[in-house]
Amino acid sequence: MSRRSARILVLLAVLAVVATASLGVGSVRLSPARILAALSGEGSDATIVRDLRAPRVILAALVGLALGAAGAAYQGLFRNPLADPYVIGASSGSALGATLVMVSLGGAGALGFGAVSLGAFLGAMAAAGLVYASTAWWGPAPIVTLLLAGTAVSSSLGAVVWLLMVLNNEELARIVLWMMGSLAGRGWATVLGGTPYIVVGFAGLCVLARPLDALSLGERQAAALGLPLRRMSGFVVAAASLATAAAVAVAGIIGFVGLIAPHVARAFVGARHRYLIPASGLAGAILLVLADDLARTVVAPVELPVGILTAILGGPFFLIVLRRSGR
Repeated sequence: MSRRSARILVLLAVLAVVATASLGVGSVRLSPARILAALSGEGSDATIVRDLRAPRVILAALVGLALGAAGAAYQGLFRNPLADPYVIGASSGSALGATLVMVSLGGAGALGFGAVSLGAFLGAMAAAGLVYASTAWWGPAPIVTLLLAGTAVSSSLGAVVWLLMVLNNEELARIVLWMMGSLAGRGWATVLGGTPYIVVGFAGLCVLARPLDALSLGERQAAALGLPLRRMSGFVVAAASLATAAAVAVAGIIGFVGLIAPHVARAFVGARHRYLIPASGLAGAILLVLADDLARTVVAPVELPVGILTAILGGPFFLIVLRRSGR
């Protein structure tokens, strides 16, 4: 086993420890012994642990996995250390999809999601598809234009969201709360709904690790290696967007996890995407599980949306990365 593979296993072990400890965090603090008893179905804490906290911890890990891996893929694709999973309009698209459902439709759902989550998922995928399609005729190397088109689409869709918020004041609080990002109240149905899409997106990014290594060298170098730029960049965008869309659908918009996790993982395993993609996913999972623990306890008994905490932590980190990348 290589040193990098061993480090990925270390990250997996850390995630297991952090996730198990998180089962004891909440309004009722549980010791490790009580957690283990509850997981085995014994004791009065079984309902709290197995039905309330376990799905929330698992969902936090899955969302962090998706955002971390997608962030590493986008940073490699755009060769930009500041790129994150929302760089091609996924956040604005999901916000628009969720907002449209909130102001117009009922509570039915499909594809394993509830109505609002389904709207967010379809909106994120549609936005990513629109960005990629709008660059399809701009030459054989659409990587730079993807970034620019993503910015334009994000601004336009974001403006539509704000317009809907102004016109539907009765839903304003619900929309804003969703856009903050939260894992509160999520149960096993949400976990089962989002898991297949996150797993497929994550697996796709792992399969695309070698093309990502070539793309991260630059368009000319990748073309010289015989890599079909448009097709490979499209596959990367599709896999990363699928993982991101599923994460946003089940948890709302949680920023900066996809920015921070790849930088942490890169310090552990280097820049080769064969190792960086899974390491970034695990780092993102650890980060979001810990952030959700903090959201539940920092101002207890009030629970903060986890997206607020990741934004507070991510802002200074963004400035540090910006300063280093400018040197």
